[in-house]
Amino acid sequence: EKQPGTLTQEAALDLPVLSHDVKAYLKEKYNKPGAVYLGLIHRLDTNVGGVICFAKTSKAAARLSQAIREQQFEKKYLAIVEGHVHQNETVVLTHFLKKDEEEKKAIVTNSTNGKESILKFKRLAQLGHRSLLEVQLMTGRFHQIRAQLAHHGIPIFGDAKYGTGKPGTTLALYAYHLRFNHPTKKEKITIKHLPKNDLFSPFLKAANLQM
Repeated sequence: EKQPGTLTQEAALDLPVLSHDVKAYLKEKYNKPGAVYLGLIHRLDTNVGGVICFAKTSKAAARLSQAIREQQFEKKYLAIVEGHVHQNETVVLTHFLKKDEEEKKAIVTNSTNGKESILKFKRLAQLGHRSLLEVQLMTGRFHQIRAQLAHHGIPIFGDAKYGTGKPGTTLALYAYHLRFNHPTKKEKITIKHLPKNDLFSPFLKAANLQM
């Protein structure tokens, strides 16, 4: 589980790095001499928490990366958004996104300038003027969920970059579900973990979500 405010991998920011902790864990658990291999399969934004998968071998990394490219690696998120979402059925959003390198932001554009970005969402609960959504990523673009939901008129609560949140506010986005084939055993692996904080608690209760 990656904590919000933690980097997935080393970057210019002076923040804790999850991959460092995982390497230290593997080195101790398996009593490995020298450098420890750790394959990065996917990332989570710095201010997003949730479950994340690493690979212990290069073979596993290659197979899991291929599964992601072929959309055989299922990733689902929980998001609290601003606004009423009336549909209980699944909604599919398709946009073309490009990354603004200067602003570090995803921009909705056209097929000439952007990459096709697809996600699905459905409402799980509604409390006041906010809704809890389950979001499934079909593609993995920079800030995809945040940018697409904001463009759809339902920005994520606490998002200072795409919504009305203030800097330092907790972003109400959590990666809670992974499902994929084990890279060597071919068994189906399903991992679920619900966020344990006061922000999500009333919505999870309303949606009758529990481990």
